[in-house]
This record gives sequence, C-alpha cells and structure tokens, in this order.
Amino acid sequence: MEKKFVYDEDTAVVETKSGKIRGYFYDDMYIFKGIPYAKAKRFHAPKPLEPWEGVRQTTSYGYVCPLMEMPKPEGELLVPHRYWVMNEDCQNLNVWSPGLDGQKRPVMVWLHGGGFYAGSSIEQAAYEGENMCKLGQVVVVSVNHRLNLLGYLDLSTFGEEYVNSGNAGTDDIVAALQWIHDNIERFGGDPENVIVFGQSGGGAKVTTLLQTPAADGLYAKGINMSGVIEDPATADGEGSGEKLGRALLKELKVTEAKALETVPYEALVSAYNKVIPILGKAGEYIGGTPYKNAFYKGEPVKNGFREETAHIPLMVGSVFGEFNSFSPTPYDRSKLTKEEGIRIVEQAIGKEESQELIRLFQETYPERNPADLMTMDFIFSRREISYIRERSRCSGGVWSYLFNLDMNLDGGRTPWHCADIPYFFHNTELAPYTQEQGVTERIEKLMFDSFMAFARTGNPENPEVPRWEACTPEKESTLVIGKETAVRENFDHELIPVLEKYMRPIYDRNKEERMQEIQH
Repeated sequence: MEKKFVYDEDTAVVETKSGKIRGYFYDDMYIFKGIPYAKAKRFHAPKPLEPWEGVRQTTSYGYVCPLMEMPKPEGELLVPHRYWVMNEDCQNLNVWSPGLDGQKRPVMVWLHGGGFYAGSSIEQAAYEGENMCKLGQVVVVSVNHRLNLLGYLDLSTFGEEYVNSGNAGTDDIVAALQWIHDNIERFGGDPENVIVFGQSGGGAKVTTLLQTPAADGLYAKGINMSGVIEDPATADGEGSGEKLGRALLKELKVTEAKALETVPYEALVSAYNKVIPILGKAGEYIGGTPYKNAFYKGEPVKNGFREETAHIPLMVGSVFGEFNSFSPTPYDRSKLTKEEGIRIVEQAIGKEESQELIRLFQETYPERNPADLMTMDFIFSRREISYIRERSRCSGGVWSYLFNLDMNLDGGRTPWHCADIPYFFHNTELAPYTQEQGVTERIEKLMFDSFMAFARTGNPENPEVPRWEACTPEKESTLVIGKETAVRENFDHELIPVLEKYMRPIYDRNKEERMQEIQH
C-alpha cells in the first residue's frame, strides 16, 4: 500500500502556547520531532519557553543529553541502538499523532532507559512511536531530559538557586508533562489521560514521578517495565552534596559554585570521575540519581507511597533473565537434557546445596530445563515482589506481568533486559531476534493489546489474555507471558529468595564482565 507523505505550509501545523510549529504527515500520522518544551541553565530548574514568532520547523530529532562516556557500539543484535548529537540544550520531545482533530485520545509518554545517567528518547530502534500511534490510535510522546551530574547533582548548600539541582532531570520531566498538559489537546490527545511508561531507568522514573508532588495531576496511569531494582545506579541520593561540590571546586581550581555552571562539560565530568571514588568509599553523597528532599519523597518501598497517588493504576513487570541473560551460555540449550541441566547447577553451587533450588525451580517453571535457573533474574524480581505488595496496600490497581518468552538466538536464549520492548511498542519488525514463525505476531498482539487496554481503561485485561486480576498485598496475580501464557498467583515468591541465596555470589563475581555487555 502506498504511503502518503505531505510537508507544506498548511499541513501538520499546530499552534502551541509558545508559538506555531510544523511537522509532517506520513502514513496516516502527524509527526513532530525535537519540540522544545522548556529551557534551563545548568543546575537550575527549567523555565517556560519564551514565545516565538513565525512557524518553527520540528522535523528533526532534538539534542540528547551529553553522556559521561563515549557510547560503545556493541550488543546491537540484542538491543539495536541509535546514537545522536549531544548538547545540554536537551529539553525537547517528539510527538506522533493519528489526527490533529480534537479527539481526546490516550497519550503515551515514553521515558527512556539508561538509569538516570545515560540513554535518550531515540536511543533504541524499538522506541519508534509510529506503530503504537497508528495501530493503537493513541498519541505517543517521547522525552529527552537532563541526566547524570547535569540532572542529579545536589548543590543546594551553595545557594537557593540550586535548591533542587539534585533533581533537575526530574524537574525537566515534570516540565515536559506540564507542556503536554497545556498543549496535547491540539495534537488530538487527552490531557486528562496521560500514561507515563518506561523501561529500566525509565520505569524508575515512573516511580520517581509518583514520589514527586510537582507531578501530581499531570498523568493518570503508569507502566513500570523492569524498573524496580535495588542498585546503586537507581538508588536515592541522600545526605548533603556539600563535600562533593567542594571537591569539584578544588579539582577544577575555581572558588564559587557559580563557576560550575560554565566549566566545559568534559572538564566537569573529568573532575567528577576523579573525586567520586574517594567520596563513595567514605559513604558520602556522589550524585547521579534522584535526591531525597522536599521535592522528592524518596524510594517508596523504603519511604512509603504517597497517598496523593493512590488513585493512579500501575502495570509493573520484568523479564525472566534481565541482566543475567545478556551473555550466551557455554552450553547448547536446545540440546540439553534435564539430567545435564541438573549437573550444570550442581557443579556451580554444589550437589547438596542445589537440591532445594532445583526442586523449587521445577515447581515454578515445569516447562524449563533446570539449567535455566543459571540465567534467571533475582535482582529485579526480588524487589518487585515487595514493591507490588506495598503499592497494592494503598491502591486497588496494580497489575503484574513477567515476560517469559525465549528469544530466537543461539538456538534459544532466555530473554534479557530490554527484550520485551519491541513487543510492547509493536516494533518487532525492527528487532531481528524477535522473529519466530507462529509466535512473534501472537505475543506481540497480546502484549500490545494489554498496553492499549490499560491506556484506555486503567485495566490491561483484553480478549488476548486470561482472567487477570489486580494484585493485593496477599496475592500477586502475574501474567506470565510466553508460548503458553497464563495468570499465576505468587508463583515465584518461594523460589526467588532461595535463588538469590545461592546465585548472588556467582552474580557478584561476574557482574563487572556482564555489565560491560549491557546496552540501555
């Protein structure tokens, strides 16, 4: 079928509160790229845009936040990536809309992964919004914002102007949500039905918004994909940032915090990398993650979910293997017998020690070879159990899922961190590893339809899935997505702590090597 393209003075022109912008029309969608939503000085809160005259061209992706190290292209077969021009002027977003017609469609706001230190709104090929927009008839928005020490460096002891510099990146996201609230109706979206969703660090950003009072009223639902993790990369920053600030001043040979605003970014990063090992070893604040203060109430399992967000329904899920499945196994899973799998586990942790673990694994995953527990995640899933339990105490709308579909790679590999993204975006065509005849299309439809049902109603149930109830503190009803999809109750709660007991030492020994292979 021929796809229509239009770019002229009359098509895809929208009057925003700051001025007119022009995108383009393609394949039944209106597309806008690189729309500025705010402006900000380094370490300061974002401010609304000054109005402009004329029509601003928005057909090119905007700058992404500068990273602290040069991206290294690798692992592209597992997580297809794109890299883009970096600049601190990165407060911009992209919009895909089925129509500029006033129909109040759900608005899907994508928060990218990469922890709070890396990534971008277009970093992964599967982040493209066209298919979600067209097939789901929703407005899709993806957001760039400040990261790393630009977005999360507490300098509050150096002056009132830096009062929330420790959460500048989150302030950017709030500013983007405010822009969406003020303008999205002109793009055919419903400002009262904004769904924030993200994976990995993006999922953690969804949680951070729940704990940020300034975001209240700017979103209606949340989807947290592999974003519940107890890890230094996403842990709250606490304590004063004064020692870190003074260490940076000394290393850069300047005397006032104001000078940090204009130091070249590369010099700032170099100084930061020199001082944080010493401060980190001493247990001092080192920045790089949301900062607990009056503007951000802190990680909810530790500090409690805010009652003001109790009405917000959530989808929360993870992937069977997460970080543990990035590396190929030293054995061929497709030819491995059950007995051989048991021997692999016994050799890794001991024959006697492995008996209980193997028994629990086989009861939880009877369809899997026991060797698969060697690549099973416990980092995300352990924390997720308590997260869902605590969230369901204050909300009647928490739905749990697990992506349990092996990927068509190396004769079959347990799914890794990010493997589920193409299915939820309906972008499996952009990720070759997803292709499996008779499986890909069916699972993609199931996952996409669940997302779209949740976006519209706040409940992900739809004709593609079995009866799927919201979780309670006593019962986690998990949609286990695989070739045979089923809803199971508390199905892995006994297994996870035992898995961590025996696998944590192995995980920690191999962590550095494994993390080098991880793409955001």
